[in-house]
Amino acid sequence: MANKNNRVKSTNDLELKDRLVAINRVTKVTKGGRTFTFAAIVVVGNENGIVGWGLGKANEVSAAIAKGVEAAKKNLIKVPVHKGTIPHEQAAKFGGSRIILKPASHGTGVKAGGAMRAVLESVGITDVLAKSKGSSNPHNLVKATLAALSEMRSPAEIAHQRGISLDKVFNG
Repeated sequence: MANKNNRVKSTNDLELKDRLVAINRVTKVTKGGRTFTFAAIVVVGNENGIVGWGLGKANEVSAAIAKGVEAAKKNLIKVPVHKGTIPHEQAAKFGGSRIILKPASHGTGVKAGGAMRAVLESVGITDVLAKSKGSSNPHNLVKATLAALSEMRSPAEIAHQRGISLDKVFNG
């Protein structure tokens, strides 16, 4: 999903906020009755271009969330945020979920549903248009959103790759 140059290596100096995306009660039927466990999908981010997701499983909800946060801290990526929105349009697919992200003008807000909204707000994106098609499974939506965000290129990166000035990227 994330290539090697946008991975975050050290989390010591980051102030990460966690958001619970979904919680699922899982039932295992045994000879002695039913055993309930919980699975929690958690997204963490510093609201300044760094985001990660994790899945935690435990016998109690709070322990599952804590495990999810720890897993998310090990899975952080850096995302270019340009003036509160994304630098360019991007589409991605994971499993049965397809998503489309489009940059939006200032004041638009985050126009996205549940799982995508949590990821986009954790990154620090304030204005974006997002659409999901296909499966609305939170696991797949989070992974598809992170796949799209990890493929983002900053305007400076685009200018460098094309060999043009940063001004020409925006004004042609």
